[in-house]
Amino acid sequence: MEYFDILSDLHPCSYFDDKVSQYRYLGIRNCTPYFYKGLLERGYRRFGEYFFVPQCKGCTECITIRYLVDEFEISQNIKRVMKKNIDTNFQIKKPSVSDDKVNLYMNYHHKMTDKKGWSINTIDSSRYVSSFVAGSEVFGYEMCMYINHKMIAVSYFDIVLDSMSANYFFYDHTYAKLSLGVLNLTLLFNLAKKLNLKYLYPGFWIKDHASMGYKERYKPFEALINQADIFDRTYWRRHD
Repeated sequence: MEYFDILSDLHPCSYFDDKVSQYRYLGIRNCTPYFYKGLLERGYRRFGEYFFVPQCKGCTECITIRYLVDEFEISQNIKRVMKKNIDTNFQIKKPSVSDDKVNLYMNYHHKMTDKKGWSINTIDSSRYVSSFVAGSEVFGYEMCMYINHKMIAVSYFDIVLDSMSANYFFYDHTYAKLSLGVLNLTLLFNLAKKLNLKYLYPGFWIKDHASMGYKERYKPFEALINQADIFDRTYWRRHD
């Protein structure tokens, strides 16, 4: 296993207009599941062969959380979402690139730029591979959703020993009324249960934030309460 460690430049925060953000990146080739599990427990996320964690001076708003899979229960809201998606089909396989996926990703980001002020993000097949396909050989998976054979959403996730990590999800806003984000997380919960996994890592949580606060709706979960380096012990607090 080979890796290098870099600290990004300061850049505008994606979540707070008055803050700047900075990330620590580990570029890892042939990452082992055991080492990856340790990174997940310390707040790292994966894109391609890069693992990253926020290290913003004077700010700890982004909190790593993990859901307790065995205690997850289907709520009435989730049941309504599942009923709305009776005609939505999905397929899970190893990650790959296609024109349909690249176009769906681009349309999603254009919509989010207009809707939430995201910075413009362009991507081609090569960048798509480096973000979603590279580094996935051992633990990466892709779930595509379809209606009448039309691709409407793509979800990327990893399975690492006793844990699942939800890496990225994008969808066609034409189908926003189907609550595809809720459907995606529900399907991942169900898969994690079938595989007898212990944790589902959904990414960073920002309490009461318009875009990131929704993650606290799914309980119980544990929140990482210390910024642990690679060999530091981690401490978690349960939220019911």
